[in-house]
Amino acid sequence: QVQLRESGGGSVQAGGSLKLSCVVSGSTNVLTGMGWFRQAAGKEREGIAMMYTETGNPYYTDSVKGRFTITRDNAANTVYLQMSSLTPDDSAMYYCAASYSTPFIHRFQSSAYHYWGQGTQVAVSS
Repeated sequence: QVQLRESGGGSVQAGGSLKLSCVVSGSTNVLTGMGWFRQAAGKEREGIAMMYTETGNPYYTDSVKGRFTITRDNAANTVYLQMSSLTPDDSAMYYCAASYSTPFIHRFQSSAYHYWGQGTQVAVSS
């Protein structure tokens, strides 16, 4: 089993920045990918950033590319999402997710992930 716990959400004005953290515990050696998703009120969950655990290579959807950065600290078993140039459209519940899929090709589909955190709320005001 793998447990995920997010933190770092909050309220920020447009143009501001936030850094989300996801502490990963449990059987982390089976994981092939880590992702960040978000879900705004009344909308479907959207994959926005992910990283393959073996290579550390990051991938982003167009909606956040150039503004968000996914990183990791292996010693701390933590994955981060640095968010900058935030807009009200970025307001959502943000979730950390982990996958043990092999091969791992559907990197932004929630169905490809097996473990989820409880989420952390981000609110961006104009």
